[in-house]
Amino acid sequence: MTTAFGTVLVIAKEPVPGRVKTRLVPPLTHHQAATLAGAALHDTLAAADAVRARKHVLAFDGDVSGWLPHGWTHVDQPEGGLDERLGAAFDAAHAGVPAVLVGMDTPQLRPVHLDAFDPVRYDACLGMATDGGFWTIGFRDPSVARSVISGVPMSTSDTGAEQLRRMQSAGLDVQLLGVLTDVDTVADADAVAAAAPDTRFAAVLTGMRRAA
Repeated sequence: MTTAFGTVLVIAKEPVPGRVKTRLVPPLTHHQAATLAGAALHDTLAAADAVRARKHVLAFDGDVSGWLPHGWTHVDQPEGGLDERLGAAFDAAHAGVPAVLVGMDTPQLRPVHLDAFDPVRYDACLGMATDGGFWTIGFRDPSVARSVISGVPMSTSDTGAEQLRRMQSAGLDVQLLGVLTDVDTVADADAVAAAAPDTRFAAVLTGMRRAA
């Protein structure tokens, strides 16, 4: 089944050296880490763009010049924690029509990962990450997003479990999607590149390895 969403959202940060993927430094330099983050964002946007939706939205922190795909809408991320910024991103979605959101840390993303969400049978979806977080979250009706995301502690080993608990406590029937690895460490980067060798992310990382 291929789902036609109301909105597909990507939340991302401009890949500026020293502001992204700092846990890759060392062994990478800040410039290399930012270059790799840019490759991950490119792969993520390409996969999200291939998912059928009424509109695609990039919720961006930084200068969006050169990053906004053709036909996409751009919204700035507000101040506040990641939970608040995730909830705010869903404000750009079509109300009452299914929407899904992904970040920029899973360049192995494929359209099939998001198309797996079945909003006819389920109220929401959540894709867990191997580090305990989550790589995607979606809703049949995105107007409920803020209320169930706000206040969830982010970037912890049980963020995904707590987000699931909050959604279920709100009475949502949640579909769990596949588990993916977020790129947080160099070991993560190697694992993701090996699993998705056809990505720009893998090509950039391979080039860095060869040049080292």
